[in-house]
Amino acid sequence: MKIITVKSAGFCFGVKRAIDIAFKIAKAKRQGVYTLGPIIHNPQVVDKLKEQGIIPLEDFRSRKDIKALIIRTHGIPLSLSQEISSLGFEIIDATCPFVKKAQYYAKLLSEEGYQVVILGEKNHPEVKGIMSYANDVIIVDLKTPLPKLKSKVGIVVQTTQSLEALKTLLSETIIHAKEIKVYNTICNSTALRLKETETIARKVDIMIVVGGKNSANTTQLTRFCKSLPVPTYHIETSSEIKEEWIKGVKRLGITAGASTPEWIIKDICKNLSDRGG
Repeated sequence: MKIITVKSAGFCFGVKRAIDIAFKIAKAKRQGVYTLGPIIHNPQVVDKLKEQGIIPLEDFRSRKDIKALIIRTHGIPLSLSQEISSLGFEIIDATCPFVKKAQYYAKLLSEEGYQVVILGEKNHPEVKGIMSYANDVIIVDLKTPLPKLKSKVGIVVQTTQSLEALKTLLSETIIHAKEIKVYNTICNSTALRLKETETIARKVDIMIVVGGKNSANTTQLTRFCKSLPVPTYHIETSSEIKEEWIKGVKRLGITAGASTPEWIIKDICKNLSDRGG
């Protein structure tokens, strides 16, 4: 069995930056430093940080030992940032720079009088953060019909959305709006990962997608592979691999979400190699 791994699989720039920040703080053994929620959507990485003393918190208001909060890669709503600052905590901002751009463009469009349309998942923390920077906001995911729009529309995109989704939104928006301004805030690594994944998925017998089950872009990769179509399995660690998946398989592809560390991908490759890969 030949194993082919997508070159761009694993940590993107923003995630690597955030993890480097967190582990550097852990190494310095600073006291009273927490992450506001999980720093990335990968349970294994979050557990490693816990082992080194960096604990994720959801409720920071009742804790008395907090000295600093690390802001996750997805960013946080503006009001929450202001509240944290007012409490006197140090803010260590690990928000992905590409997410920061999306926040900035949402604010800019709002100030220029555009109805802001965000392409993304409404319950995703990144989208919640972006929408807090604008007034008159609509969130669309293309799973439901496009709501009524005003004549002047500005579009920003959740960084992990696909270019095809943005194209679809534009083709629908142009029917309703007379003036459209678009900021393509899709992360380059997301587009590259999808492109490389498609190339490999069309050549293999099965695809294994690696990443947190709570990771939006990993789930997107899984849906994408299944749509090609190719038998696809979404796992977090090598312990989930089942023998029947690979029985008779000659070519197997591996891709991974932006929050998946290299050590997990290598462990899965080793596990498959030990099984005859």
